[in-house]
Amino acid sequence: MKTLPLLICASLLGSVSMVSSVQAVPAAQAASTDVATRTAALNALLAEQWQHTLQSSPEFATILGDLRYNDHWSDASLAHAAAERQVTADFLKRFEAIDTTGFADSDKLNQQLMVRQLKDGLKSYDLKLYEMPLDQMSGAHIALAGFVSSIPFDNTREYEDYLARLKAVPKLFEQVTAVAQQGMRDKMMPPKYLLEKVVKQIGSIDKPAGMDSLFAEPLKHFPKSVSAADQKRLHDEILAAIDDDVRPAYRKLGEFVAKDYAPNGRTQPGVWALPNGDAIYRFDVEQMTTTDKTPEQIHELGLAEVKRIEGEMTKIAKAQGHPDLASFRAALKKDPKTFATSRDDILNRYRGYLAQMQPELPKLFGLLPKTKVVVMPVEAFREKEAPAAEYHQGTPDGSRPGQIFVNTGDYAQRSVLTIETTAYHEGIPGHHLQISIAQTLPALPPFRQQAGYTAYIEGWALYAEQLGKEVGFYKDPLSYYGHLSDELLRADRLVLDTGVHYKHWTRQQMVDFFHTHSGEDEPDVQAETDRYISWPGQALAYKTGELKILELRERAKKELGDQFDIRAFHDEILGGGALPLDVLDSRVNDWIAAVKAGKAPAHPVAAAG
Repeated sequence: MKTLPLLICASLLGSVSMVSSVQAVPAAQAASTDVATRTAALNALLAEQWQHTLQSSPEFATILGDLRYNDHWSDASLAHAAAERQVTADFLKRFEAIDTTGFADSDKLNQQLMVRQLKDGLKSYDLKLYEMPLDQMSGAHIALAGFVSSIPFDNTREYEDYLARLKAVPKLFEQVTAVAQQGMRDKMMPPKYLLEKVVKQIGSIDKPAGMDSLFAEPLKHFPKSVSAADQKRLHDEILAAIDDDVRPAYRKLGEFVAKDYAPNGRTQPGVWALPNGDAIYRFDVEQMTTTDKTPEQIHELGLAEVKRIEGEMTKIAKAQGHPDLASFRAALKKDPKTFATSRDDILNRYRGYLAQMQPELPKLFGLLPKTKVVVMPVEAFREKEAPAAEYHQGTPDGSRPGQIFVNTGDYAQRSVLTIETTAYHEGIPGHHLQISIAQTLPALPPFRQQAGYTAYIEGWALYAEQLGKEVGFYKDPLSYYGHLSDELLRADRLVLDTGVHYKHWTRQQMVDFFHTHSGEDEPDVQAETDRYISWPGQALAYKTGELKILELRERAKKELGDQFDIRAFHDEILGGGALPLDVLDSRVNDWIAAVKAGKAPAHPVAAAG
């Protein structure tokens, strides 16, 4: 794999040499050769940049099944961040220097998307966003612990890699601490009260020793390929690394956060309170929505969507014999039938809904994923802060399935009404279907197979929730009410995110709005509120993306009439991988025109993988 970019470059040099040595080439043929040469140069540069991405992000490489760097962590140092900025700037110059005149549309788009990605990376660095490396949602302390389930443990070498990573945790945390200290100097600080939660999280990971540590989980399931002697040796060495390297590193990080970092956390929840905070939020909004909508426009859109969805929910409330939505919500909160009876009850409901959706997928899609999906409980150490459910992608080759992590903590307080819609969102036809297909699209370069445009990814998953109704599910009115409740949550997010980061709302204002305009369980209200505070803009992606896909679907139905086929439409949405919403709009317009002209199939013809 390492030699691939070099081999491509070697072939490019040969092509250039050949063209320059033959003088009698017809103009049209020379132009064609020039396009081929420049296209090959673009592809070589894409391959080089992708190789750099994997090498500088070893955890990402591991997740994708590329184990060349499986014994390393990413370099989290300040020096590396500065070096990466220079590398990004250099790649940008080289990509911008490629003349795409005469390129196929797909190659032009590859160049445009890469330029866009690199420019965004430079903006992020210059806004110093990397100087806030710790919060309750995404800090290194959580990332390492949560990463264990994505690491392969199929042979002795992979256990050796893991051992090397465990021994390197102290160095990684020293780098994270130095970055956080720079953030303190630059006043780039998360809210104080959220950093206090980080202290508790670190403690919950640090305290369990030996085989009780979550880092010891791989020792409980040695494969037969590891000899008895190696099992004994690795068991002892990994336990020693956990107790002598990992846990002390966590303890030291926890002491830094408790004594130095958290006390200096910002007092206001909104990102506006940071130096250059308004510019940071504008960047976050642009990144997460891939639109030019202003925070004010998004806030107003959220209020309108809240009103519309609550109108639909009120109809169900009245059909169930209640005078209004508020009384129905109150009744549901007192009805024991609407709450889980155990942790397994929650997990089994998710599995059941996924199982019933699976045979319905061919009605909606021509492209179908080959990778399986499994449902797992969220690790105990992060139950209090974790969302109700989240998806972790599998490997492109399907050797590791996609994983839906479900929060089963405080189960007696968790409503079961939204489980059906969440199963479709996180699994099929939501995240698992979309991401598994994208990873195996053969015509896309890897950076597009793994693209992470949040508005597209989360917008698709929210759109996918309603597909359950289209194939006849949500048969229980309360389950459909749960679906609307989840859609309302996403509309609330437009109001709450812009409220705290743009309109300077307090946390209590957010909680009050949540209580008035949702039926969310109290643990979720608190965790979600903190999530929006710590992750500016991300909550805007869901509704923004869903509404765009619905808009494109209506446009296609109107333009194509009898030629419209829902499977072909979905395959077109999914067939380019995750895309910025403006690019997705253009893609669908081109498809509509092609179908009208008889140049594109109106019905799906391909399969992924």
